[in-house]
Amino acid sequence: MTLNITLIDATSRRDVNRFIELPFRLYENCVPWVPPLVDDTKLMLNRRKYPFYQHSDADFFLAERNGRTVGRIAVLENRHYNAHRGSHTAFFYLFDAEDDAEVGQALFAAAEDWARGRNLTKMVGAKGFLQGDGIGILVDGFEHHPAVGIPYNHPYYATLIESAGYRRQRDFYSAYLPGSTDIPERVRGIAEKMMARRGFVIKTFTNKKELAAWVPRIVQLYNDAFVDNWEYNPVTDAEAKVIGERLLAIADPKLIKLVMKGDAIAGFLFGFPDISEGIRQARGRIWPIGWLWLLRAMRRTKWINLNGAGILAPYRGLGVNAILYAEMEKTIQSGGFEHADIVQIEESVLTLADARTMGGEIYKTHRIYEKDLI
Repeated sequence: MTLNITLIDATSRRDVNRFIELPFRLYENCVPWVPPLVDDTKLMLNRRKYPFYQHSDADFFLAERNGRTVGRIAVLENRHYNAHRGSHTAFFYLFDAEDDAEVGQALFAAAEDWARGRNLTKMVGAKGFLQGDGIGILVDGFEHHPAVGIPYNHPYYATLIESAGYRRQRDFYSAYLPGSTDIPERVRGIAEKMMARRGFVIKTFTNKKELAAWVPRIVQLYNDAFVDNWEYNPVTDAEAKVIGERLLAIADPKLIKLVMKGDAIAGFLFGFPDISEGIRQARGRIWPIGWLWLLRAMRRTKWINLNGAGILAPYRGLGVNAILYAEMEKTIQSGGFEHADIVQIEESVLTLADARTMGGEIYKTHRIYEKDLI
């Protein structure tokens, strides 16, 4: 049976739909899987509307065997990233395939040829288009549903990727916290002392209008807080608008908290209600009535995703981490959440120790892979 790899026409509705529909078939009977938001994926493929294409490029491949779609992959050249890092890196994303090594190897070969044609010398992934896109390939914790926007995949994906010559670059861990978690009394005491001694206060939001007014500062906060992270590159104004719209779409303003020192932001904690069940029921389609499922899930969920916590450089070592622990505890308990997912903690930073200080249990691992192309 002949295997064909084709470059899709991203202006063709038929091609775009074929690219989007594959995972819905691959995961049809997979209980933990949560569909992607279809409109978000369509926007990623839209060169006219998606801000990534104002400075960079991407293409999308399908694998077909006898008229049946059996795999897909996106390959990206993020020129902002490469200019900022002085690198020549390509990224793969949206990889899905049947359990067939030939399919995986052929898709990666096509992506690698595309990258070499642009003088790129390394492939890294899974990594998406914008800051905040879910990263990595799930390699442990397959029995658990993913946090909103975070990848879930079949266990055989790691084998397919490694058989195409890829090696582990780094891992990200997610930690589980029961809603009844209490931080150590010592940590709570430090938080209280630091707030009193150094004048830190907690900024909270009562509604989305108030939160929306702060979104530009929050996006800039990301730029400032994560400038040393491996995946960082500066966010453009157009990208910041998309990132802000995403945040507002799934945010409960009460779960977004900032640690303030006067008018300056010293630290932050971003919590989001886990609306996975609503996305499942909507089949990833918000319109025309999918938003009702999402709204219902937001009101009923007993899970919270803690997807973003950090301290700005001038305030590190001043007890802000203890303040964040205390606010994390308050956020979980005051919201009536029975379960908390601390999402994708990078293994090389202190937040992994932070999660364990809170009593977190590492229960999911996502892996970033890399391959030299020279």
